[in-house]
Amino acid sequence: MNRNLIFACLIVLQSNVFLFSQNDDDAFYIKEIYNYSLSDAKTYEYLRGLCKDVGPRLSGSAGAATGVEYVKTNLEALNLDRVYKVECMVPHWEHHNASKVSLDIDGKEMQLNCTPLGNSVSTNGKIITGKIIEVKHLDSLEKLGKDQIEGNIVFFNRPMDPTLLSTGHAYGAAVDQRVYGPTKAAKFGAKATLVRSMTTLIDDLPHTGVTVYDSIYKIPALAISTKDAEYLSDQIEKDPNVQISVFSDAENFEKKLSHSVVGEIKGSDFPDEIILVGGHLDSWDLGEGAHDDGTGCAQSMAVLETLKSMNYKPKRTIRCVLFMNEENGLAGGLSYAKQSNDLGEKHIAAIESDGGGFTPRGFSCTAEESVFIEHFKTLNTLFEPLESYDLYLKKGGGGADINPLKSQQGILIGLRVDNARYFDLHHTAADVLENVNQRELELGAAAMTSLVYLIDQYGI
Repeated sequence: MNRNLIFACLIVLQSNVFLFSQNDDDAFYIKEIYNYSLSDAKTYEYLRGLCKDVGPRLSGSAGAATGVEYVKTNLEALNLDRVYKVECMVPHWEHHNASKVSLDIDGKEMQLNCTPLGNSVSTNGKIITGKIIEVKHLDSLEKLGKDQIEGNIVFFNRPMDPTLLSTGHAYGAAVDQRVYGPTKAAKFGAKATLVRSMTTLIDDLPHTGVTVYDSIYKIPALAISTKDAEYLSDQIEKDPNVQISVFSDAENFEKKLSHSVVGEIKGSDFPDEIILVGGHLDSWDLGEGAHDDGTGCAQSMAVLETLKSMNYKPKRTIRCVLFMNEENGLAGGLSYAKQSNDLGEKHIAAIESDGGGFTPRGFSCTAEESVFIEHFKTLNTLFEPLESYDLYLKKGGGGADINPLKSQQGILIGLRVDNARYFDLHHTAADVLENVNQRELELGAAAMTSLVYLIDQYGI
């Protein structure tokens, strides 16, 4: 055999032996990450504090400010290389649980379960009464025109599609009526809007969420529960001229100074290459912001806590960012990206958890498929000894807070979970600690920590 060919074969053989050795070491270390995450990590403890000691964390509220100090204190307790805050100006919107939607049925007042939509305006202390115009889609407003809409109350009643296996896709296909419906209805002269809550359940829980006005057309906007949306639709079918009364106590104030919170472990070999994990610290005020997004914050903090407790010395800088104001403005994500770009930083990867603390199924990413997806497929074998799930990164979104970092051309990754139950709780009073499964939460934290470890070891 040719001497050069023999030499080449020996090099390949040695490389394969080294690779298999690495894989064995990595698989062992990932197993240790899971062992720690499922037995000793503080993931659930962090979440309990956010839910029970801090509570709701609506941007601009006292609860949000308390949340900032809570996570900062807990990150400082890890003796990280650096913990700091990034300023952002956030909306300050409030409501006082006095809002009311009611029907007059045969002389009896029937109250519907309702809540104001985020950033919506009030009824200025008055009760607005009018005929209900039910629509399914935004383009229905154009078809009806001002003649039929002006002076009336528009009711957006398009259900989330239960036939879509991904509830996230169903939500995305229905949420335009909540986000843009009120201001579009106002352009045709509507006095107020009601929106069916974004969930596939038929229940009594109203779901809040942001609505976006343009600079001129602003009218009161409230969500009603799906059960009441069905009831209201039935009443309209019986009597197209049925009258409804709306009162909203929502109120907007001047923007307030708030902060995102950052903690990091400096890398030894490539300190300028940053691997970010994060979630958003703010929440709506109906519940405790447990799944949305206390779980993402707790998991991200647990990544650093786990690696520190295991005495892991990263090659690259690992950074936890807890973003403020994802729900109704994205101020934290935008201000963080701006500061990072101004500093000339390079995030090679950013991982966001904002789908709830349910059983992890893998990751999705925003990146060139040919470059990144195949690369991460090779890491799947490291998870096989765990009898766990596939680490496959499917093409998709990374996350709202990390999306502003796309100009740095790193890979943007989102933790994918079993989201079948997420929109049962999303933006409701039921989003509380008691509805989070501790083991599912910890499995998500272990998955994130493992992926951080692999990216730190092998880069992108």
